[in-house]
Amino acid sequence: MNVLAKPADLADAAPAGVFVEEVKTVQHYTDRLFRFRMTRPSSFRFRSGEFVMIGLMIDGKPLYRAYSIASPAWDEELEFFSIKVPDGPLTSHLQKIQPGDAVLMKRKPTGTLVNDALVPGKRVYMFSTGTGIAPFASLIRDPDTYEKFDQVILTHTCREVAELKYGEDLVQETLNDPLIGEFAKDKLIHYTSVTREDFPRKGRITDLIQSGKLFEDLGVPPLDPAIDRGMICGSMDMLRDTKALLEEAGLTEGANNKPAEFVVERAFVG
Repeated sequence: MNVLAKPADLADAAPAGVFVEEVKTVQHYTDRLFRFRMTRPSSFRFRSGEFVMIGLMIDGKPLYRAYSIASPAWDEELEFFSIKVPDGPLTSHLQKIQPGDAVLMKRKPTGTLVNDALVPGKRVYMFSTGTGIAPFASLIRDPDTYEKFDQVILTHTCREVAELKYGEDLVQETLNDPLIGEFAKDKLIHYTSVTREDFPRKGRITDLIQSGKLFEDLGVPPLDPAIDRGMICGSMDMLRDTKALLEEAGLTEGANNKPAEFVVERAFVG
């Protein structure tokens, strides 16, 4: 299978109207997870929390998948957090990229996990599983998030403890960042749980919501549509079950054209 990942080759073969960007750094966390950063086109604008189509030229054809942009809107580079699928049409090749390689990116970002899609509130929950933390990696590094909410609670549930590392690094980097740290230090809370290994907090986030353990651990009251807002990104089952719990608590789903109490990212389902 012929994969074009070198900038010169990709620039010549890329479809018209598509960015060809250079990979700057790659970091592998586990045999299933990695992140990479690449150059950002000077003309590319997006809102923190949005996703974009990125891809590679494989056997003479471009292959794209939707990826949340993990870097904030002000960052000079673009960051992505990806799963590795051994036989995945794209990720089986994408996981092999090295600094100096190139990636295709379409020009139009979109998505529902943006601050504009939520009505004002006191507290925002960012519910994530696995690589679903990516859009929140963008949002917790955006000053607008802290201007809009008094408390930002990032939950991240993974199967194994090692898979939490990206989120742990991310939160530490955010708190230590000279630009964002002063906004985040009194507002950002990171809440992790694991489903398949021993860990202080074990279980699916939906179980922790239902049992009340999430709120007990955080020292906050249960979900209240008057003050609480939610964003959800993860597996199809997680999206469905978390959405049901938020609706049961009285929260209404919103969208870019109709802001409300919670939003769901569906771009990666199916």
